[in-house]
Amino acid sequence: MRFPFAQIDAFAAQAFQGNPAAVMPLATWLDDDVLQAIAAENNLSETAYIVPDDSGAADFELRWFTPGAEIALCGHATLASGHFILSSDSSIERVRFRTRQAGILEVARAGDGYAVALPAWAPTPKALAGIVAALGVTPVETLWHDRGYALVIVADEAAVRGIRPDLRALAAAGQLIAIVSAPGAATDVVSRVFTPAYSIDEDPVTGSAHAVMTPYWTKRLGRDRFTAYQASARGGYLTCRLDGERAILGGKCTTVIEGSFFLD
Repeated sequence: MRFPFAQIDAFAAQAFQGNPAAVMPLATWLDDDVLQAIAAENNLSETAYIVPDDSGAADFELRWFTPGAEIALCGHATLASGHFILSSDSSIERVRFRTRQAGILEVARAGDGYAVALPAWAPTPKALAGIVAALGVTPVETLWHDRGYALVIVADEAAVRGIRPDLRALAAAGQLIAIVSAPGAATDVVSRVFTPAYSIDEDPVTGSAHAVMTPYWTKRLGRDRFTAYQASARGGYLTCRLDGERAILGGKCTTVIEGSFFLD
C-alpha cells in the first residue's frame, strides 16, 4: 500500500524553523497500531492523519499521534493539516476538522499565513511541587488544566531559556505537557514546553500549550491578544488571541518534504 505524505514546518516562515509535522491523508482509517507505528517511524513531534468526514460536521476527521501515543489536541499539526489542504486549492478559504477529543477545529487563511482556532483551555492555580522540582525552576505561579497541562510561570525570559530539566523525573510524573512561560523581551510572551512521557523531550513549538496560555496571558496583560515566541532550539513565532471560548493562533507554514509512505 502506498500513501501520500508531506512534512510541513508549522509556525515557521521558512524551512528548518517551527515544529515539523507529518500529514498523511487517508481514504479510511487504518488500525490504531498501524497509525502509531507510522508515527514512531516518522519520529516527529506529531503525525497528523486526515480522512474525509462523512458525518457532514466538518470537511475531514483529524487525529494526531506522537512517536509514543495518540494525543487529545495538537495545534501545530492542525495548522500543518490546514496548510496541506489550503495550499492545494487557492479557492478554499478555510477547512474544518472533526476531532475525537477537542471538537471541531478550523484553519483559515490570514494574510500570508493561517489562523487556527483551538479550544481555550484556561488553567487554574495548583501546587505542582514535583513538576517544579523536575524542571529545576523558581516559580512565580503554577497552574494546571485537567487535560494534563502544567503551566509554570517564572520571572523572565532568561529563566525560561536557562531551564535544564530532569527529563527522567518529569517523565515519571506521567503523561503531561509541562509549559514554562514568562514575559518576553522581543515578544509579549516566551515559553518552552517539555513532554518526555510522550517520547518528546522538548517540543519545538506547541499550539495546544498556547491554547492553555492564551486565557492566562490575556487576563494578565489586560488585552485580548499578544505575540509569543517558543524558545526551543528551532524556535517559532505565534500570534495569540482570545475569542470567547476559542484561542486563535496565527502563524505560517512551509512544506519541506512530499512523497509516499509504503506499507507491506
